[in-house]
Amino acid sequence: MNNKLYIQHADKVVSTGGKFTHVMAVTLDPTSGNKRGVVRCITNREGTLLIKHFDRSELYLIKGQSLEHFNIDTPLNIKNKTEIINGLTQAGWDFIGLEDPDIWVDKTTGWMHLYFTIPVKPLIESREHIRVHLGHAQGKDLDSLEMTAPVLLATEKYSAKEVSIAPLNKKGFRYNLVESRDFQQDRYYSIVQIAIAHDMGKPWEYGSIAFHPAEHGISWIIRDASPGPLLPKSFIDLGEGKLLGIINGREDNKTIDGKIERGTFSVGLFIYDYENGKIDWVSPEPFIQDSEAQIITFASQFIETKSGEGILYAHVDDSFVRAYTLKAEWIKPLLPKN
Repeated sequence: MNNKLYIQHADKVVSTGGKFTHVMAVTLDPTSGNKRGVVRCITNREGTLLIKHFDRSELYLIKGQSLEHFNIDTPLNIKNKTEIINGLTQAGWDFIGLEDPDIWVDKTTGWMHLYFTIPVKPLIESREHIRVHLGHAQGKDLDSLEMTAPVLLATEKYSAKEVSIAPLNKKGFRYNLVESRDFQQDRYYSIVQIAIAHDMGKPWEYGSIAFHPAEHGISWIIRDASPGPLLPKSFIDLGEGKLLGIINGREDNKTIDGKIERGTFSVGLFIYDYENGKIDWVSPEPFIQDSEAQIITFASQFIETKSGEGILYAHVDDSFVRAYTLKAEWIKPLLPKN
């Protein structure tokens, strides 16, 4: 489908070979020419898509010969995983599997860093909210990763997942972005928060809130916000210290026949001032809604294929991965004039 903003590819990106019913959150390895990567596979799902669902997950390797088709390979092996996870899981808490991977390769050292969500759920639902840590592993490639302490631990106030890696600023560190949370007026919001990183492999610091849905009144992103990939300047150059990014947002919940149904997740655009850690602009309308999505289109990875063109990957209804062709010339008219 081409709606003059993007081309939606027809086929599913990841073939499971019958191993899994639901896969999501693909990230590709640039050192392999994007022929290998990692995907989140759902091993058990409870609940319904429209109301609420609870997943258990594992990370698996994927491999393919094109950017449009990958096959599930073997489980991702991360050394030291058991020791780190055990240290985060006290009595009365349940680790439900690694989620939502992101690969980042340090161009200076060639060292690979993998970030992922570490969710730890209370066995007694009413006791405390789920703890969501941003985990980290590193190595020379996908086959030699070793887990370290999380770069961000959940606190009573904040959590961390869905990292977006920013360039170094002129001060020599990064204002990365993560999805965090905030509680206001008896409801939880997913928010976009700064994560200050002086070393990509050691603990980061929580910074200020970069975008809070409750404070902006944008209907398509009024309930939850989550940062997606930042697009390279070779795709669209917005000037010194600024990058165009992808942001995921959710509408407010709806009550139908006495039941609360979740709002729709869509993909939008934002402009990020990575020198100062500030989001300057969020698109007033969503940019991508998959034609087959019931309620979720959620972007996770962008690969530039040539100057001004690339492929965005998103998961649809937390069930399969789709690819979309993006072109800078189609996107530029959507951006603010100044």
